[in-house]
Amino acid sequence: MISPKFFIETLKAHDINFFAGVPDSLLKNVCAYITDNIDSRHNIIAANEGAAVGLAAGYHLATGKVGVVYMQNSGEGNIINPLASLTDKEVYNIPVLLLIGWRGRPGVHDEPQHVKQGKVTTGLLNVMGINYEVLNKEEEKAEKQILKAIDAVNNKHEVFALVIEKDTFDTYKLQNVEKNDLTLSREEAIQTVAAAMDGRDAVVSTTGMISRELFEYRAAMGQGHERDFLTVGSMGHASQIALGIALEKPDRRIWCFDGDGATVMHMGSMAIVADKAPKNFVHVVFNNGAHDSVGGQPTVGLKINLPAIALAAGYKAAFSAETRETLNSILSTINSQQLNNSTTQQFNSPEGPILLEVRVKKGNRPDLGRPTTTPIQNKEALMNFLKD
Repeated sequence: MISPKFFIETLKAHDINFFAGVPDSLLKNVCAYITDNIDSRHNIIAANEGAAVGLAAGYHLATGKVGVVYMQNSGEGNIINPLASLTDKEVYNIPVLLLIGWRGRPGVHDEPQHVKQGKVTTGLLNVMGINYEVLNKEEEKAEKQILKAIDAVNNKHEVFALVIEKDTFDTYKLQNVEKNDLTLSREEAIQTVAAAMDGRDAVVSTTGMISRELFEYRAAMGQGHERDFLTVGSMGHASQIALGIALEKPDRRIWCFDGDGATVMHMGSMAIVADKAPKNFVHVVFNNGAHDSVGGQPTVGLKINLPAIALAAGYKAAFSAETRETLNSILSTINSQQLNNSTTQQFNSPEGPILLEVRVKKGNRPDLGRPTTTPIQNKEALMNFLKD
């Protein structure tokens, strides 16, 4: 395996020392080294991968130097627009070094949401005209590939990608860990919210630990999973899936279980929720200030006022809780809304959409499992539930 120090110091030796991106589990060791050894002005955990390309472009315009953009291959979709219309040789010709974690590589077992993306990872680079190397796991061979990439971006002024397989980087433990003093666990908070729901309510839960913890709660309680849409992929879009359901099912309360990283990734979606003003929509953001599923790299979640943002966007109400007692009190207030008997079948005051931020500590159980149903089984069960 490759030492993260060797990799980053090789880049730095060739005057490449700006990094931006969204953390990935395959890159967590090298991302941890970057966090500990690169100042925060030159290592920016971006809202999304496309924004990271914009940051690298701005850095190049200001300095003439090349930035590195790191991501999971699922983020390729977010970078296609800026790569095609900003950095491309036929537009502004801005060099960028891409570092892409290859989840779902063909022939390697992975979760369902990574399979298709794994198949098209290198194909998308080919279509975009971006040269790449799959980084060798032997340091001596990898060094030649790294130098090839450096030559491409520094001397040929190209966009170049290094594609990273599982177990490419040696272990590196993050030292500069951002801690919070919160005591409520995300799993306990999820259980509390789920227990307060009505039997006709439905949930759209975001990718990562939140969906996994919700699935295990249902199993532990002997409940079915038909009420929950577990969004195992498409990070940042759970609220829009939930909105699409809420607008068509005004007689049911629809809950979106979101994470802070996912919420920030496509924060503009909150404005659309507010504009459509579904009275039956509750947007719950479990906020621990970290990308917990991919190494615990920090987000800005605990540094911003999510309830104030929601209210400014047009949500009808917003709450924040960081203890179970406060959370139960807020849930009681939300659940005081009852369906009326009018033909519109909408909720009485207080109206939605409602944002509920639950501030929780980082981390999860080491033995946390994964959903045992397939995504298609999950979809079909939810659709049948919503028909009733």
